[in-house]
Amino acid sequence: MTENAQQQPSAPHTELPTQYAPSDVEGPLYERWVERGYFEADAKSEKPPYTIVIPPPNVTGSLHLGHAFEHTLIDALTRRKRMQGFETLWQPGMDHAGIATQNVVERELGKEGKSRHDLGREAFVERVWQWKGESGGQISGQMRRLGDGVAWSRERFTMDEGLSQAVQTIFKRLYDDELIYRAERIINWCPRCLTAISDIEVEYQDDDGELVSMKYGEGDDTIVVATTRAETMLGDTAVAVHPDDERYKHLVGKEIRLPLTDRSIPVVADTHVDPAFGTGAVKVTPAHDPNDFEIGQRHNLPSLTIMDEHAVITAHGPFQGLDRLEARSAIVAALRAEGRIVAEKRPYAHSVGHCSRCKTTIEPRLSMQWWVKVGPLAKAAGDAVRDGRVKIHPQEMEKRYFDWVDNLHDWCISRQLWWGHRIPVWYGPNGEVVCVGPDDEAPTGEGWRQDTDVLDTWFSSGLWPFSTLGWPEQTESLAKFYPNSVLVTGYDILFFWVARMMMFGLYAMDGTPPFHTIALHGMVRDQFGKKMSKSFGNAVNPLDWMDKYGSDALRFTLARGANPGVDVPIGEDWVQGSRNFANKIWNATRFALMNGATVDGPLPDVSEMSATDRWILSRLNSVVAEVDALYEDFQFAKLSDALFHFAWDEVFDWYVELSKTTFMAGGEPAKVSGRVLGEVLDVTLKLLHPVVPFVTETLWTTLTGGESVVIAEWPKDSGFRDAAAEKEIESLQSVITEVRRFRADQGLQPGQRVPARLTLDGTALAPHEAAIRQLLRLQPEGDSFSATATLPVAGATVALDLSGTIDVAAERKRLAKDLAAAEKEKAQANAKLGNEAFLAKAPDNVVEKIRTRLAKADEDIARIHAQLERLPQA
Repeated sequence: MTENAQQQPSAPHTELPTQYAPSDVEGPLYERWVERGYFEADAKSEKPPYTIVIPPPNVTGSLHLGHAFEHTLIDALTRRKRMQGFETLWQPGMDHAGIATQNVVERELGKEGKSRHDLGREAFVERVWQWKGESGGQISGQMRRLGDGVAWSRERFTMDEGLSQAVQTIFKRLYDDELIYRAERIINWCPRCLTAISDIEVEYQDDDGELVSMKYGEGDDTIVVATTRAETMLGDTAVAVHPDDERYKHLVGKEIRLPLTDRSIPVVADTHVDPAFGTGAVKVTPAHDPNDFEIGQRHNLPSLTIMDEHAVITAHGPFQGLDRLEARSAIVAALRAEGRIVAEKRPYAHSVGHCSRCKTTIEPRLSMQWWVKVGPLAKAAGDAVRDGRVKIHPQEMEKRYFDWVDNLHDWCISRQLWWGHRIPVWYGPNGEVVCVGPDDEAPTGEGWRQDTDVLDTWFSSGLWPFSTLGWPEQTESLAKFYPNSVLVTGYDILFFWVARMMMFGLYAMDGTPPFHTIALHGMVRDQFGKKMSKSFGNAVNPLDWMDKYGSDALRFTLARGANPGVDVPIGEDWVQGSRNFANKIWNATRFALMNGATVDGPLPDVSEMSATDRWILSRLNSVVAEVDALYEDFQFAKLSDALFHFAWDEVFDWYVELSKTTFMAGGEPAKVSGRVLGEVLDVTLKLLHPVVPFVTETLWTTLTGGESVVIAEWPKDSGFRDAAAEKEIESLQSVITEVRRFRADQGLQPGQRVPARLTLDGTALAPHEAAIRQLLRLQPEGDSFSATATLPVAGATVALDLSGTIDVAAERKRLAKDLAAAEKEKAQANAKLGNEAFLAKAPDNVVEKIRTRLAKADEDIARIHAQLERLPQA
């Protein structure tokens, strides 16, 4: 043992309170971390880079459990990499959230009796910026509550000057490369928000509507079609049938009368039609249905728009001016009056798209919009995963990714809003179209006007991995931190955000993908696996749980549920259990400090350690290796569980308890164990820190006197293993566990002392007699000792004298009663399983339950017989 190691353990750096109070610790600790710049990233550093971007939360948002979950995982990864010596950047920022933010400000104006049109575009946008400055971004403060180790000095906003330049630059490049174009296509239209919206902003739900079958044409030229949107028949320009459908071959190419109008429409043959579905004939409304639009393109059909942007009928006739739902009823009534209704089904449940912002039913609408030609971009995004430049984790998610990027349609990027990146295109008085880059002068003069639309929010967030680093400028940060090391995000936006970042990153950065790995996680659900929603009454504000149990408790609960790509159930009692774990860490560390745990000097020589010391160090190194491997595989649940059981079970419940007799005896062995215990706590707190940063920071700095565990060195597996010590302590654990179980079976109180004779000679357990007696409350045998129960365990024998400690006759009577009940249960189960008639009729799950009951009865009978045999004779 070295001279330093022989010195007396140093006193704790500071006194630990008797109880851990998260509310007193977390806020000041986080501010200290930020003030000291621990989370900042230096582009000039020679350390290897490790970069993760935050999936930018909406400026209108607040922290929800999904954010807390995702941020916990990212924070754990970045904290570990920082401790491993990487120049770590967790890039923060927020999304301007076009529709959501505009809606918020419009509601505020509504309270004043105004609309955005009363203000005008320029004043309205100024009002939004004002709102953003005063009320937007409350989530930043909530991220601090959670402990997010982001580089706050680098915080970006998708509408700030630098990102606006990036948006304009890539738009110009794509436009010049003919990858952005303007065309009339079918889009998702919200009649309330008065804008096109992306697929991700459409929520589908089953609504009760109506299915109406109606007759087109006359006489032999009659054909029946069915629809849930009868009002759209005013815009029909054909009826389509399958080309191989014999029922309608005589009609293909003919014109038939469209009811309620003075028009005739053709019958066309198209392979899109399923002849086995319904009547095998479908109405074709190219201006109001995406599939119909495609049919119309193939057959050169006209597209008649019969509704305005408010979903009010504009077609000439008696229905003009009616809302679409009013028109639906009126048209069905008019068709019924003409004898055109063949069948009506109400209610008819079918999937209907709704605007995720205002819940209005979406209207497919033909509209002139700006589009990205995604073909070559999507191919590059697919190739980057196929050739291994980008890995998707878990790997089984690759199929979903390929299903999406390999079948991606052109992307509608224009939105009819005022808040957002305005499309940098100007139109001249003579039909000129000019796209303006950030270094170009916009056209001036009479008749020139800029496009009024803004870009889809996903357009700017698709640039996030490189625009936040200063692109299009070739900055030091871009050179250092691009590509990102990993993207951590939910599988639900794999298609919408991830695919767009892949396309833009590969395009803008000369074929270099935006990240090396895409690590996908699931959604947070309630403890019963149900989606969390305010309407379900099961939504949880994570701040409430953090207030009640501490941020560490919430983080640890979320991490313990985080299996890659799998949804995460969470309940309040689980958070409470994690709070208990934090308290356990606190109390055990406090006890260790009071009993000589120290980090002073090197570890003692192995020859001076007890088997218990060698066992815990062997297990410690195994856990370090296990946790490292699990981090690299993004197995947060498994690594958290491994740390939980190592810390609670092995360190606190076994090593600390087994070492108590050593500490009480004092002397050199106590010093050795104190140094070992200090080492184990030092490493364990470091391993736990990325997931539970606050309590570990307080305890680690107290234990070691170090500046901060945030910048401490991540533990390494020293390679030390001691199989013999592990086997010896496993035998010791078996003895203690078995005797404790026997004591509990006999109804003895945990603290009740029992005379015992231990026969340990010739076993590895001989040095542990004092610990065995201490942990099992076994007193010396004494002169009147009578072995009334003998337990052979792990090569040793423990003989107990239970006379005077239990009422043997009463215990035998109780066990006999339990035995009779178990035997009755067994007989009933056997009778049912032996009844062929019953087995022939009973469902499989019922039979399986009876088999389970039989197995449990057999287990109970064996256990009770063993207890009776161990009881002393009455």
